[in-house]
Amino acid sequence: MALRPERLRARLETFARVDLGARSSPIEPLTRLGRRLGIDLHVMRDDLFSLAMGGNKVRQLEYFLGPTVGTDFDTVLVSGAIQSNMVRLTAAAACRLGWQAIVQLEDRVPRADPTFHASGNVLLDTLFSADIHRVPAEWSEADAIQNLDRLADEARTRGRNPFVVQTSPNHPPLGALGYANAAIEIVDAMTLSERLPDHIVIASGSGISHVGILAGARAMGWQVPVHGVCVRRTAAEQRPRLKHRIADLSEMLEIDPPTDEDILINDQDFAPGYGIPNAAVRTAIRHAAKDEALILDPTYTGRAMAGLMSLVKDETIKQGERVLFIHTGGQPGLFAYAAEFAPALTEELAK
Repeated sequence: MALRPERLRARLETFARVDLGARSSPIEPLTRLGRRLGIDLHVMRDDLFSLAMGGNKVRQLEYFLGPTVGTDFDTVLVSGAIQSNMVRLTAAAACRLGWQAIVQLEDRVPRADPTFHASGNVLLDTLFSADIHRVPAEWSEADAIQNLDRLADEARTRGRNPFVVQTSPNHPPLGALGYANAAIEIVDAMTLSERLPDHIVIASGSGISHVGILAGARAMGWQVPVHGVCVRRTAAEQRPRLKHRIADLSEMLEIDPPTDEDILINDQDFAPGYGIPNAAVRTAIRHAAKDEALILDPTYTGRAMAGLMSLVKDETIKQGERVLFIHTGGQPGLFAYAAEFAPALTEELAK
């Protein structure tokens, strides 16, 4: 049975939440870019949250850190890629809370470029006084998780009280609650324009934001297609992860889970892989910047916008339809690609 938005909001309020400033994001028209694509395009600006250059991880962390409310934790640990937005924002949240951040950077992208390893999100991690640990490329996800637990044990021996942010599929997807709430915001805001979007497009990496907005929409009886654009795995690899997270989130919220047919995943523009921009990604970034002064990043939002453009090209999204693009942030990562990306972009601009 569908819930009214206020009923879903009431269920979300039963979960502990740390206030990191994830207020309602503005939804803005992208008129020139939409005209280029032949669609009625809008963007939800989650990149504008005030915490450390914003992004979707702010919504997620408010709930991931919920279990710390009323406790005496003084240290937070998290693991992510070298240019991880989750790591950057966890370190920033630690500063807001007066805690120490211990962060683990996983070498997931095959780049020897010194700029990639020192600027962008890594520079911000350093400014936030995070205790940074790097792990080699050959480590598996399980190795990284095990090492993070070891770092937490070491912190305890130093008298710290650490909390580990658990984002892997074998833990409850608490962060997805932030995007179930975002679905309510979209309905509240876009109902005022008398037309909800015909499609939503969002980057699908960990899958937490993707499943949160999908489950939130379906809980309210809103059947909008939510297209997840693969940024870390192929569609075949991503689908079972999303199904698992959807089942867990639906149980948490006591709602009927979205169906398998609701899980829309697009990996047309995923190759050659995570964190490696291709021509479609560079084109998407170029058009967003030139048409709208909208800054996208090479790993997440640039690839998500490339996916949106492919969905228009293959007519999954039809001419004239209203599309909402979720800007999940990540702009600091753009600067980490300066050595490779700026020359390539300059060359394309000259075409």
